[in-house]
Amino acid sequence: MTSHSKTIDELGFSHAYAALPPDFYTSLMPTPLPAPYLVCGSASAAALIDLDPAEFKDEDFIAAVSGNTIPHGARPLAAVYSGHQFGVWAGQLGDGRAILLGEVPAAGQQAEALELQLKGAGMTPYSRMGDGRAVLRSSIREFLCSEAMAALGIPTSRALCVTGSEKLVMRETPETTAVVTRMAPSFIRFGSFEHWFYHDRKEDLRHLADHVIDRFYPSLRGAENPYRALLEEVTRRTAVMIAHWQAVGFMHGVMNTDNMSILGLTIDYGPFGFMEAFDARHICNHTDQQGRYSYARQPEIGQWNCYALGQALLPLIGDVDETVATLEIYQTTYTRTYNALLRKKLGLQTMEHDDTALIEALFEILQAGHVDFTSFFRKLGQLQLNNSAADEPVRDLFIDRAAFDEWAVAYRARLHQEHSIDATRRLAMDAVNPKYVLRNYLAHAAIEKAQNKDFSEVARLLAILERPFDEQPEHEDYAKLPPDWANDLEVSCSS
Repeated sequence: MTSHSKTIDELGFSHAYAALPPDFYTSLMPTPLPAPYLVCGSASAAALIDLDPAEFKDEDFIAAVSGNTIPHGARPLAAVYSGHQFGVWAGQLGDGRAILLGEVPAAGQQAEALELQLKGAGMTPYSRMGDGRAVLRSSIREFLCSEAMAALGIPTSRALCVTGSEKLVMRETPETTAVVTRMAPSFIRFGSFEHWFYHDRKEDLRHLADHVIDRFYPSLRGAENPYRALLEEVTRRTAVMIAHWQAVGFMHGVMNTDNMSILGLTIDYGPFGFMEAFDARHICNHTDQQGRYSYARQPEIGQWNCYALGQALLPLIGDVDETVATLEIYQTTYTRTYNALLRKKLGLQTMEHDDTALIEALFEILQAGHVDFTSFFRKLGQLQLNNSAADEPVRDLFIDRAAFDEWAVAYRARLHQEHSIDATRRLAMDAVNPKYVLRNYLAHAAIEKAQNKDFSEVARLLAILERPFDEQPEHEDYAKLPPDWANDLEVSCSS
């Protein structure tokens, strides 16, 4: 046994969410998954709850995380919420295919317990026209991206494991089913608050806000107006999260208010993508025909969603002007965080007035040349102050090399200004500019093998993505530019 020694039945489930009034959820059992099998598990996620990773191979564990049995002490439920989808009020939604087992203590000195939720565990009263299932394709994508984002240092839910089954469900074509076991301190969303606001149920709205404050933001209880303080903190966290998305080139794809975490975590991975050939207008979600959730619009949509949350909390805050003033923290936080992240990506140690112009000029040449986002920032670290020959790896990413050369003159001048040292700067840049991200074609290749019961590529990708900043020369191929056939890959809301 490792130091992470608990079995799933020893995790010690508790049920803070179930202590909310009965209208907040429906208690129900998961729908069993026929003959489930393990696809992959994350040892680093298991360590967060002191779970023995040997459990991944145990039939009782696989049955429990597939919804076939209930772990000792768990109390399954599906939560109700509402939300705006693509900017339009969609009314009541809820956990249509996710079932919460309860929360378990976090390992070590972590203060927050972690909820365990089974995504794809069957129909609930909130499934609407859905079948309550998730498919293997989307489950592998969510599993890998959850763990990849955590390794990148971006606030996110985690994924403990994926289990699969030969049971078929219909999407565009028949596909095999799967369950992802997700973990987060809470899966409460902006839409959870909108639900009670639009139903004009102020006391239920207050119940929810008090629950969130007491469990996750206890320091806000002493504020003059705790509900305004809650809006301010959630808005701040959301701005920080989206600044991190932009800095790493991550696109969520479906930033509906029901997919926005009240803790500022990235949740509900679906048609996501990492920027490759840079295009600020890129839309990673094939379903998003209007481009509402394009890369360039993510910051403003994050702000829009915070305003939706502010409206929902208005009956508790009590004053429109006070609410609007509170929301102003979004733009200042986003701008400050994003600019700080970009300076780190460029290896700049100080802040200068002309940095904005340098950064804007950079994105202009990246846009004009559709330069690979991840490769550019990683290779830029090889640039040397007094040796332009070292520019070749990054320069070769540009068709218009003269455009890069012109920008590099200004960049070198800026580096000279702060007496930058090549070796020191490269170490710092490599620590924030990943070499490896979950490119769609890499996920696609792993999924194709998994659909033939070969899960080795899922495990290999997980291991690589858990060390995104390391060179890993044995995995050099995973950092290459995408092949031509990858241009035809599309992901949608069913992904």
